[in-house]
Amino acid sequence: MINIGTWNELQVIRSKDFGIYLGEEDSSTAETVLLPRKQVPDGVKAGSRMTVFIYRDSQDRPIATVNQPKITLGEIARLTVKSVTGIGAFMDWGLEKDILLPFKEQTAKVKEGHSYLVRMYADKSGRLCVSMKLYGHLKPLEGYEKGQEFTGTVYEVKPDLGAFVAVEDKYSGLIHKSELYSKVAVGDTVSGRVVNIREDGKADLSLREVAYKQMEADSQMVYDIIKSYQGVLPFTDKADKETIEREFGLSKNAFKRAVGRLLKEGKITITESEIRII
Repeated sequence: MINIGTWNELQVIRSKDFGIYLGEEDSSTAETVLLPRKQVPDGVKAGSRMTVFIYRDSQDRPIATVNQPKITLGEIARLTVKSVTGIGAFMDWGLEKDILLPFKEQTAKVKEGHSYLVRMYADKSGRLCVSMKLYGHLKPLEGYEKGQEFTGTVYEVKPDLGAFVAVEDKYSGLIHKSELYSKVAVGDTVSGRVVNIREDGKADLSLREVAYKQMEADSQMVYDIIKSYQGVLPFTDKADKETIEREFGLSKNAFKRAVGRLLKEGKITITESEIRII
């Protein structure tokens, strides 16, 4: 059987001017697939064996290629949107015919020229498509320990839960909504640390470093933003958390720690209504 969406080792059954037909055995009645003449290597003849990738052409017919696709059936890879149409988005996967990302398989609205992490599957008609719905298809986290840094791709964002991340584009992770103090979008590459590894291998992640390292970065960021207010911030660390998160992208506790560090270093003064750079 010739398998669509994968590499197949097949035998040359017969040759035509426009290409060669490949199959699993030397028989004119066997299932065959065409390899276009322009892709046939020199010296290939009847009975030769070749490894080719099988997909469907623009007429939805199985066709062989020796070209390397960027993704195969069941794999996960980052692909770029070539166009957005009425039936979905078409993505560049390295072959002549772009692959479809149906609207129902999108976890966010995609944009032409942007890249997203997707998984290849075959639909009910056997046509190859890709999906952004990766939950349940990623591996349990391996080779990481609590506190270790990670890099991954956001593949879905749910406001009530947080941002789902494919660590190294293959392991399952979640940045809980309580850890999201800056906006992330589907397709973003993010870095941070592993907070916890659950029994099922799924990882709880954070975009922030451990507290003592993060405080230094936060205090510098807070100082720079106060400078942008001409050195006077019109509220203090007693402001409501919504104001602090909007202006600084920090939790109220993280903001208070950063302000406390700046105060201790003698870089600011605090009154009842403002924070001022000295």
